[in-house]
Amino acid sequence: MGRVAYVNGRFVPHADAVVHIEDRGYQLADAVYEVWALFDGKLADAEGHFARLERSLSELSIPMPMSRAALTLVLREAVRRNRVRDGLLYLQVSRGVAPRDHAFPAVLVRPAVIMTVKAVDRAKDEARAAMGVGVVTTPENRWGRCDIKTVGLLPNALAKQKAREAGAAEAWFVDELGFVTEGASSNAWIVDGEGRLRTRDTNANILRGVTRHTLLDVISNEGLQVDERPFTPADALAAKEAFITGAGTLVLPVVSVDGKKVGDGAPGPVATRLRRLYIERARATAI
Repeated sequence: MGRVAYVNGRFVPHADAVVHIEDRGYQLADAVYEVWALFDGKLADAEGHFARLERSLSELSIPMPMSRAALTLVLREAVRRNRVRDGLLYLQVSRGVAPRDHAFPAVLVRPAVIMTVKAVDRAKDEARAAMGVGVVTTPENRWGRCDIKTVGLLPNALAKQKAREAGAAEAWFVDELGFVTEGASSNAWIVDGEGRLRTRDTNANILRGVTRHTLLDVISNEGLQVDERPFTPADALAAKEAFITGAGTLVLPVVSVDGKKVGDGAPGPVATRLRRLYIERARATAI
């Protein structure tokens, strides 16, 4: 059985999934998205993703396309039809279809909804985490509302390409003051020389990462210290450990920044432990 997509009320073969040419998400990036990690066929961090979706839509004055209960049923059906146990579910909601104009349509249109599901190889992911990954830095050049999870990701795509060409897994944006804001598709963390966890606070024009939020709860339960203040690439290189968090990466150790080793150049005990604890929490609470 091939992959199945959901497009505006219908499940269709993935290869046949299409949207209207005047969908505002396609033409104007007038859309938001969410990505759920799937464990055992269930949605991880579900509440956090639903809450962020609702907030992003509200910030753009796009109505929820259906109730949360109805959306949950459709999301689960998308997972079931694709027969995926461990993977990722992508949801996108645009303002809808209307003649191209920068301003919102004068008459309210129905939001457009698409979903896709893909499997991931957890064993391969664990092997990658055991080795750690590299990141590169790049100047912050995104718009001023990175707290909204929009599909306007061209700066992120360019940053990811820069990382790929350097043989790295992620790019960290660095603001005009020299501080790391976040990754192209993840939140950035270090374990400083005093053993404290540090990550940028979410008032600094960064995405309110759902994985980040859950991990903060895990960290609190473990009695570890978190300092929500910025750090520089030099701070990261002087740190004991570094890692990134996101639905696609979970908790992933970072072993180099711009080609230079972090710590001893291997995944550290804190990141490794937090990855295990996060996955345990995600599996236990997935719906």
